[in-house]
Amino acid sequence: MKPNTTGRLPRGAAIATQIGTLFVACMTVAAAAPSMRDVLVASYKLHDLSGLALSFDGARVAWQEGYRDPARLLQSPPYDSIYVAGVSGGKRTRITAGTRAGLYDEENPVWSPDGRRVAFFSDARSKGQLQLYEADADGSKVRQMTTLAGNAARLTWSPDGTRLAFLYIAAAHRQAGAIAPGARDVGVIGSEVDEQRIATVDSASGGRLRFVTPSDTYVYEYGWSPDSRQLAATYAKGNGDNNWWIARLATVDASTGTMRDLLTPSYQINDPQWSPDGSRIAVIGGIMSDFGSTGGDVFLVDARSGESRNVTDGAPVSVQSLRWNDASSLDVVAHVSGAMRLMRLDLAAPGTSTLTSLTDGEESLWSWSSARNGKVVALVRASFADPAEVWAGAPSALRRVTSSNAGATPLCGKAVSLHWSSDGATVQGWLVYPLEYDPSRSYPMVTIVHGGPSAIAVPSFGNRNLNALSSQGYFVLMPNPRGSFGAGEAYTRANVKDFGYGDWRDDLAGADAAIKAAPIDPNRLGLFGWSYGGYMAMWAETQTTRFKAIVAGAGVVNWQSYYGQNKIDQWMTPFFGASVYQDPDVYARSSPITFITHSKTPVLILQGERDEEVPAPQAFEFWHAMETLDVPTKLVVYADEGHGMQKIADQIDVLTQTVDWFDRYLR
Repeated sequence: MKPNTTGRLPRGAAIATQIGTLFVACMTVAAAAPSMRDVLVASYKLHDLSGLALSFDGARVAWQEGYRDPARLLQSPPYDSIYVAGVSGGKRTRITAGTRAGLYDEENPVWSPDGRRVAFFSDARSKGQLQLYEADADGSKVRQMTTLAGNAARLTWSPDGTRLAFLYIAAAHRQAGAIAPGARDVGVIGSEVDEQRIATVDSASGGRLRFVTPSDTYVYEYGWSPDSRQLAATYAKGNGDNNWWIARLATVDASTGTMRDLLTPSYQINDPQWSPDGSRIAVIGGIMSDFGSTGGDVFLVDARSGESRNVTDGAPVSVQSLRWNDASSLDVVAHVSGAMRLMRLDLAAPGTSTLTSLTDGEESLWSWSSARNGKVVALVRASFADPAEVWAGAPSALRRVTSSNAGATPLCGKAVSLHWSSDGATVQGWLVYPLEYDPSRSYPMVTIVHGGPSAIAVPSFGNRNLNALSSQGYFVLMPNPRGSFGAGEAYTRANVKDFGYGDWRDDLAGADAAIKAAPIDPNRLGLFGWSYGGYMAMWAETQTTRFKAIVAGAGVVNWQSYYGQNKIDQWMTPFFGASVYQDPDVYARSSPITFITHSKTPVLILQGERDEEVPAPQAFEFWHAMETLDVPTKLVVYADEGHGMQKIADQIDVLTQTVDWFDRYLR
């Protein structure tokens, strides 16, 4: 229930960006407390770095760099450029399909196996429609390979260099992904379903596009076999937005398109990657609440029999992405106790595995690549204090390659990793100080509950809601309660059939720990959340009066009615154990509406009109109850918006409404 996408990768993280946390830039723009417009301007000045790709020999790195037109920052759509630079230093080169100077959307660079060419998507010659291009590594000899009319994403080169593959939705009716504003429900409902298929193009001749997978199948992710004869794909039949939670792993014959199921798990799976010897496929498996927000254990699946083995069972980490080095070693990026680490997973001894940290910073690593069997890596690194930049080299000797965000300074105060006990377990969270902190003062604090529930608050150079609050003199607590990534699969599963109980106790215990750790006024506490965090904000309304003001964005007040309203109900069965029709009581037990008469705290409700993940009737039902019970309340519905705000004016208004509400009741 946070942002996800089944089309192009989300800016800034993916998948990770979650609406509950909205990671963006963190910059100081003025000596006085900035306005919310200033906060947004500061965030849009930062360049977003993603799509890292190392050449096979590890000598060069390509990346995608997102930005907005500085001359019209708040009116500009986002653009992306592709650059190549040497890992050991030197001038960067832009790779573009543009025939003259201009701003384009160019993304997803991939190296040919021989390292001579870079393939990428660009709309430079077809505004608003990505096409596939190929260029020499120095940016010369640019050649258009396709004439597409639809959504294209996840470009790869076959290991033998003969074909380029990508995911393609031909003649798409809407932007891919459940976070996008939904199409209006008119006509025969459910009759138009966009399917995402694997398509290939011959890299020598180009031009002719060939669909590999069937027209009734939605493919989420895929990876080539080392001999280029097969692909491994995660897929489901029917509506792609709704069915990822029941996705299977299959092999696909690259010539005939024949699919053979290997694994039909009870858990969610991501990132299928073939071993270099072609004998196994590694996948990430676990309970996950959104496609694109990944965390779980590593499973090795026999490429012939489908037999699977969990090789990180019990490890106190949540693997986010993986790459093979050789037949006995993988590198992974994993969530670990509120941060992200590059780790090595060794499988040398049969039946055993060990994880070793290659980095140990309090940072996020949302994009990365590796080469030379893991001897060279490239990472996009960011922390609360440092903006995102590309780093590359040996894991033990990384050097900064870019200076794309040089000069940016934080708009939030220092961040401290807190640990506290709750029900006998250790919980981690981040306590962020006010930007202009005075130790002689006592401050209000707002707890921001992340979306998900399967997600995590990690260090980043910014968080739009965090920046807005910290810059206005608030402490901000961002807990990672049970149900979050970062402490192993058992911890992520710990709120199954228990929404609002154990995770809520973890959040409350975190507020107590923060009050003990810093000069926070216990009588001036607020709570903010979006998506699952919005649900927790509505839940808090019915459970306690400790918080003096609450802001609930895209929240769920009634799990029973929500089940029949949302467009992604498949996500609910793994968390509730059954459909609402089979076990309505487990849904009622965790619904704020069940305890609604306990409501007393002033609450602001924010909602997108065309939200498919959390439909607007949930906000109206909650607001109607608050009005009836005479609880101070305000409902703002944003026209034509989905699960996350896309219009600049709406983004500014969300921040303004939020800060004004807390100022009104916590100052």
